Amino acid sequence: MNRGMSIGGISWCLPERFETNEDLVREFGTWTPEKIYKKTGIVRRHIADADKPVSHYLALAGEKFFAEHPAVSRDSIDMLVVCCEARDYIAPATACVVHHKLGLRKSCGAVDYELGCSGYVYGLSIAKGCIAAGIADRVLLITGDQVTRYVNKQDKAIRTIFGDGYTATLLEVSGRDRVTGFDLGTDGSGLRDIIIEAGETALPRSESTAAERVNRFGNAHSQENVLMDGRKVLEFSLREVPGSVQRCLERAGIRKEDLDLIVFHQASRLLLEQVRDEMRFPEDKFVINLEDKGNTVSSTIPIALGECAEQGRLKAGMKVLLSGFGVGLSWGTVLVEWGTDDGAK
Repeated sequence: MNRGMSIGGISWCLPERFETNEDLVREFGTWTPEKIYKKTGIVRRHIADADKPVSHYLALAGEKFFAEHPAVSRDSIDMLVVCCEARDYIAPATACVVHHKLGLRKSCGAVDYELGCSGYVYGLSIAKGCIAAGIADRVLLITGDQVTRYVNKQDKAIRTIFGDGYTATLLEVSGRDRVTGFDLGTDGSGLRDIIIEAGETALPRSESTAAERVNRFGNAHSQENVLMDGRKVLEFSLREVPGSVQRCLERAGIRKEDLDLIVFHQASRLLLEQVRDEMRFPEDKFVINLEDKGNTVSSTIPIALGECAEQGRLKAGMKVLLSGFGVGLSWGTVLVEWGTDDGAK
């Protein structure tokens, strides 16, 4: 049997608590809900509880997957892969904690890696390697972060964008390879364009790193908070994503016109529209779905896929282009043919 790979199902969950544009306007007394929406494409964003570790939410996504896909037993999972930049502990790996919470068998491997916006595509590549090498027949890929924990409450620009969300995707061995054309890339020279500077070995937390600075727009942040240069991130996206898409399509052996759906990392409506227009993708094939959840970093692409499948917009046999890009700076693009060997959605 050809050891190809297909997506066997996606589940996702969002924290119960959320902030709306109206909430932010009442708090800051500036802008309007309409202005925030016009700039970001977001109406509300979900916020993880600060008293719960990230493993709590990652495990919730896994539990939801098994509840929604009863034909998939926990004992059939050969490898757990977790994409998360936040961590329960410096050691052990968060994947080990989630493995225990999900009750997976001891002979199931567990590994985590730190990537944000490009993390889902990288996770698919890790799963593909495990399956192609015969290490695993089934890989459970879980994504999610607590990015809102690192957002300064007085930084209204950043607060309008980010939300927390968690997903679980089953990747399984397939006689026909349905995940192809990977293009991965990195430009570490842009590491400061999206960064949380303090808290690890390069810059441990201190009184100095906790000190807040206020920029010319009145937004406060410290070195312990998320800092993003929106202009540079947009320039990076317009510079790198078109080439990555072209290389992916060439490797997968299809034309842009053959695509049924395009799902990019849901960064913001403004950025997505500019990238879409630059690449001349038709609006009816290009997914923008961050309105009620915000930018959930590594979870934006699988949430969008899952919602499109639920809505009937994504059907078996469709060719879907996925591309994630951002923090690192890093990017990843891949072509997915939706469906499995048994024709299941």
